[in-house]
Amino acid sequence: MSVTDPTAWATAMNNLGMVPVGLPGQQLVSDSICVPGFDPGLNMMTGITPINPMIPGLGLVPPPPPTEVAVVKEIIHCKSCTLFPQNPNLPPPSTRERPPGCKTVFVGGLPENATEEIIQEVFEQCGDITAIRKSKKNFCHIRFAEEFMVDKAIYLSGYRMRLGSSTDKKDSGRLHVDFAQARDDFYEWECKQRMRAREERHRRKLEEDRLRPPSPPAIMHYSEHEAALLADKLKDDSKFSEAITVLLSWIERGEVNRRSANQFYSMVQSANSHVRRLMNEKATHEQEMEEAKENFKNALTGILTQFEQIVAVFNASTRQKAWDHFSKAQRKNIDIWRKHSEELRNAQSEQLMGIRREEEMEMSDDENCDSPTKKMRVDESALAAQAYALKEENDSLRWQLDAYRNEVELLKQEKEQLFRTEETVTKDQQLQFLQQTMQGMQQQLLTIQEELNNKKSELEQAKEEQSHTQALLKVLQEQLKGTKEMVETNGHSPEDTNEINVLTVALVNQDRENNIEKRSQGLKSEKEALLIGIISTFLHVHPFGANIEYLWSYMQQLDSKISANEIEMLLMRLPRMFKQEFTGVGATLEKRWKLCAFEGIKTT
Repeated sequence: MSVTDPTAWATAMNNLGMVPVGLPGQQLVSDSICVPGFDPGLNMMTGITPINPMIPGLGLVPPPPPTEVAVVKEIIHCKSCTLFPQNPNLPPPSTRERPPGCKTVFVGGLPENATEEIIQEVFEQCGDITAIRKSKKNFCHIRFAEEFMVDKAIYLSGYRMRLGSSTDKKDSGRLHVDFAQARDDFYEWECKQRMRAREERHRRKLEEDRLRPPSPPAIMHYSEHEAALLADKLKDDSKFSEAITVLLSWIERGEVNRRSANQFYSMVQSANSHVRRLMNEKATHEQEMEEAKENFKNALTGILTQFEQIVAVFNASTRQKAWDHFSKAQRKNIDIWRKHSEELRNAQSEQLMGIRREEEMEMSDDENCDSPTKKMRVDESALAAQAYALKEENDSLRWQLDAYRNEVELLKQEKEQLFRTEETVTKDQQLQFLQQTMQGMQQQLLTIQEELNNKKSELEQAKEEQSHTQALLKVLQEQLKGTKEMVETNGHSPEDTNEINVLTVALVNQDRENNIEKRSQGLKSEKEALLIGIISTFLHVHPFGANIEYLWSYMQQLDSKISANEIEMLLMRLPRMFKQEFTGVGATLEKRWKLCAFEGIKTT
């Protein structure tokens, strides 16, 4: 018996009680394992909810078979080779991530003696093969016609392939089938996605067009014939709303001119004639509403009376005569029903009271002002209609006059604004100048206030010095009197009296020096410091002294506003150290002469 004879293999397997596998015309793998519910005639998955084709990474590829179901792989026999499954205890072969639109698989681990015919014989049972690219090394790429065929080819990953009954290593190999990324597959997948997106946009557009409200009818252009037809439509109550929109659009377009003004005026007048009709309709609707309110109020009062009766029944049943005969559950139910009915009755009574309050408020409003419906009923005579028309004409003329007046006022306002802009510019400039002058005056006031405060402080110091000197004079006078009396009584010599006078003079001079030190404690300004420096240099230049008038004439050449009193004050404010330098123990005659010049004594 031939080993490659399929009928021999079939009879042998039947004798062993096994189902023959791999015979011609038989599928290698059932469709239920690879792609459940796939219909190749429709090119879509049945029993799967629709997905968005625009999401990247998603396609119509079904999910892999559930892992809970254990797939038992069996030996597969072909004409020129045999496929043996791997050990079920080993982990399944790994695969890469499936690229979108994948139709190409990578097959590795092929026997060295495998040809394209053998490969096509094995893999054509998975589906139609469009191309096989075999490498010199033991791998190849197979491209199928559809995506679902790739799943059947992936099922063969892990099988050991043996050519015939040979045991040579070159005639056997372990297959590794994986997804391959091909540009042709990706391009076809993108084309399908774009086609589906176009179909989706078209479907949405059709849905939007179906749900879009109908557009209003086009408004015809103005002509005398169309205007005559529009005037007839304006007189008809049923076509008034359509005609008034056309009239409004014509007026907004600017179709009114001197030639068509009368025709438009007649159309506007016919539109105004509908005012009375609309007011009458409003009055009838108001009357119907009042009648409906009255009916509702009557029905509400009837319901309220019935609620009162029900509450009275519950109250009567809760009295002692009837209450004792009910059971505990019945009493509980009656109590719940009574509370519920009382709540409903109170709500209905509040609603009725609110309606009555609204009616009272409406009655008070009607008493204060008459309704327009009553006025329209009074003016139903022909004379009233004529008077109303004349009044409308008068109002229209008055409105035109007001419009002209408004235009004139606008022109006047524009001219005034032009003049005001010039005036505002000049006023702004004047305000800026005034602000600058105000700032300068404020600064002058501040300086004057500072000078005034300085003068006040100087006056206070002078008053204090004067009072101090007066007190000293009084003390000295008293001392002199006491000394005279002592001299007269005791008979002292004149030398003692001279010593006393010298002591008093020394005390006075010491007091004067103290006052000078107080004055020369601090310079008031930079000008005083400058003048004191000039005076000191002047005195250094004139070692033999100088008169105050000479010094004043010299200082007036530098500053014409300075006075002799100011020079004296500055001389008094010179530091005490300067004076000590010229009156000390080691002072020369030249220095003493300078001190005399400082004191204002004219030396010879």
